[in-house]
Amino acid sequence: MTDEQNTGATPSDAHELQMALLGDRTSVTEPPVGGVRGTEFSGATGPENTDAAITDPGFYAPPAVEAHHRPGDVLRLRPTPTPGLPYAGPAWQVLYCSRDTYGEPIVVSGTVIASAVTEDATAPVVVYAPSFHGLGGDCAPSQRLAAGDEPDVEQISAALARGWHVAVVDGEGLGVEGVGPHTFLAGRVAGQVMLDLGRAAARIPALNTAPAPLALWGYADGGRAAVWAGALHPAYAPELDLRGICAGAVVTDPGPILALADQGPWPMLALAGLIGLARAYQHLPLRHVFAEAARPLVAYAEEQSVEALCQRFGHRLATWCDRTVWDDPMWRHVFTCERLDRTVVPIVPVHLYHGTTDAIVPVESGLELARDYQARGVPVSWIDYPADHFTTRTEAIEDVIAHLTGQLTTAPSNSH
Repeated sequence: MTDEQNTGATPSDAHELQMALLGDRTSVTEPPVGGVRGTEFSGATGPENTDAAITDPGFYAPPAVEAHHRPGDVLRLRPTPTPGLPYAGPAWQVLYCSRDTYGEPIVVSGTVIASAVTEDATAPVVVYAPSFHGLGGDCAPSQRLAAGDEPDVEQISAALARGWHVAVVDGEGLGVEGVGPHTFLAGRVAGQVMLDLGRAAARIPALNTAPAPLALWGYADGGRAAVWAGALHPAYAPELDLRGICAGAVVTDPGPILALADQGPWPMLALAGLIGLARAYQHLPLRHVFAEAARPLVAYAEEQSVEALCQRFGHRLATWCDRTVWDDPMWRHVFTCERLDRTVVPIVPVHLYHGTTDAIVPVESGLELARDYQARGVPVSWIDYPADHFTTRTEAIEDVIAHLTGQLTTAPSNSH
């Protein structure tokens, strides 16, 4: 990224940027290679055929959500390859029910992977929320796992190596067709999607994990999803035997983080955050902050992976917006809603970790959360690493696995 890109451009550059970026649009938005539509489910009943070959991209077309469907109900299921993923046994792509920011039913996708090193039907399940993959296109974790280029393969395989099954969320707006962009940084829906994939994993007949203990793991926006899920768990999914949470570089308050990103070397994250939150709160006219000339480019950004965003959208928000987001009343309302609600906290042990030189999510954000949890009686542990955001993501794996082991082998508390 050049210095000129980092300092941003003016709104008058929007037409030139549009011509430069949209010239090869078709090469970026090709539909993902998918598979057969798979097996349709009704409620939590089992599939009739899970051996079909993966050849039809229509699998990701969202089925209708009927009145009888519950959060976590499996709507569609098919086996999937996971090339290059060590310790992976049978795996399934799944479409399942969840709830959006306002509690309305939605269809979301994910992957459930059995560990190849265990035959224990009650082996624990780790629900894993990857860090930001992008806003659209074919960057969903379920698609990247099937293609063999998932960035978080080290984390997923480390859990599989312990004999745990792993359920990997895509998140609202990724994978499933026609429902994007991804609701990046929207905490409530991200937490609900994690918990509902835990439910869905228990309803896959071939896996039979219904009585199994559960843990949550995520990093950055994935860590944000994990702590939101932990806070929501007692009221939203109390039947799940949740034993613990591991979350790194947690984004507790998106507003300041996006403002910091906009002034630093990662301004594309600020744009992605506005797009994601505008989608999550789509009943509000939040897109009024985008300049008219920039809106075709913003729409283009909604279809991009994180790699494409980094390559092509390294301009500050002044390029895309004709008013100050941070002073806008509706955006201030959204940022207030998205602050991690510390009046409702997890009832299970939480392990937090962070890099001390993290320039994307400052370590003070994680420390503040750890101190707040401790003050509220949450069993919380903390490790910081003398490393940046990206190094910490993998350097912490061994410690995370150790904490997950302790959480998953500890009997559930009476508060369940």
